[in-house]
Amino acid sequence: MMQSDYDEADLAGFDMRGFTVADKTSAYDREDDEVDDETAVENEAAEVAADPEAADSALDDVDADDADDADDADDADSAGRPAGKPKSKRLFKSAKKAVKAESPALFSPISLRGVTARNRVWLPPMDTYSAVARAGKPTPFHYQHYVSRAMGGFGLVCFEATAVAPEGRISPCDLGLWDDDQIAAFQWIVDGVKEAGAVAAIQLNHAGRKGSTGCFSAGYEGGSVPQDDGGWQTVAPSPIAFDNLAAPRELTVDEIHGIVDAFRAAAVRAVNAGFDVIEIHAAHGYLLSEFLDPLTNVRTDEYGGSLENRMRMLVEVVDAVRGAVAPAVPVFVRISATDWAAGGWDLNQTIATARVLKEHGVDLVDVSTGGILPGVAIPVKPNYQVPFSEQVRVKALVPTTAVGLITKPKQADRIVRRGEADAVQIGRAALRDPYWPLRAADKLGLKPSEAPYQPQYIRGAY
Repeated sequence: MMQSDYDEADLAGFDMRGFTVADKTSAYDREDDEVDDETAVENEAAEVAADPEAADSALDDVDADDADDADDADDADSAGRPAGKPKSKRLFKSAKKAVKAESPALFSPISLRGVTARNRVWLPPMDTYSAVARAGKPTPFHYQHYVSRAMGGFGLVCFEATAVAPEGRISPCDLGLWDDDQIAAFQWIVDGVKEAGAVAAIQLNHAGRKGSTGCFSAGYEGGSVPQDDGGWQTVAPSPIAFDNLAAPRELTVDEIHGIVDAFRAAAVRAVNAGFDVIEIHAAHGYLLSEFLDPLTNVRTDEYGGSLENRMRMLVEVVDAVRGAVAPAVPVFVRISATDWAAGGWDLNQTIATARVLKEHGVDLVDVSTGGILPGVAIPVKPNYQVPFSEQVRVKALVPTTAVGLITKPKQADRIVRRGEADAVQIGRAALRDPYWPLRAADKLGLKPSEAPYQPQYIRGAY
């Protein structure tokens, strides 16, 4: 293949600090990983806790073999769940069958609208800052990065945050779909992902006040890229700077409408490039997340104030994207369930918003946390974000994905089997091991003939 140039959510009894996972077998047995490096584990966990906005790059996965014994208590189905923890409601027949079947739930297929993923091990969108020509176009690196994970057995491969406008990039080296000329550069990679058996998804984003930032490939890491070196004036719901980044300019209502149109146009380009799924990025402190959060949105017009007003832009983007793509195309939204800060975005508001998003045609909520503020303390531990996914799933009755220190096959299978999420996302572990799903299939007892091997690689099966 050649490359082309609101209801209020009743959360009584839900306590993140007291949440435990119940099961008879250890989710974190050392036998689940061939290689363990406790120093690397500690360093990565500390990095996640100290830098929540990096969630888009890897907030989801760090090896953790020192999980509390409390996470290995009696199975929830036989010993009951902790007080106040709701019983999960099954949203799909396939999920119900997976729970009853002897085969791992993690490797059961899942269908959303007209798309079926072969399993529930998904690659999350992780920024690589590798569109080095600064034109938004992916390169052979991106082909290698995404197609290798598809060949490694992932059921869904989500391309990294892709800007809907040049000024919507996180860095000058972000991917983009703001111009028809960019479509062909994605097509050959999307074709490769799909030929390897995975669903191809893309995350559309506008970085807002966290745009024009430096990265390894552009320099100025940890700060803003000057306008005379390829940077730009950032925009936001309110003129509040993020940490030491340059102050953004407040968007006008007409400009908000223009960005909504940009999401619509980018979604059409994504479908024309062959993507099966469109994900809207409303997490980690980027533009749509900034509109949702009362700490960053102090507007007094129809886009600020009440929760209904603060979610208005996101709903408009969802409506624009949903209306622009075929009914068979699933639309996801990634959202931060909490910003871990007093007076800010929280789980109640997330659930209320998820209910509205479902009414507007969103098929799955990709649940993460953090990113709106720098230096926020996050209680990082294995599964630390899974309870948020379960609460959104149960209380909004919408499919969800889970992220957050999920690295072990048994751990991941247990999350799906219990209905805490409909799929799990493996991020940093997938950067270390593009073939993580194949190893997981072996650990969970699947025969090579039942695992997602490419025919050329079956001779090397575990």
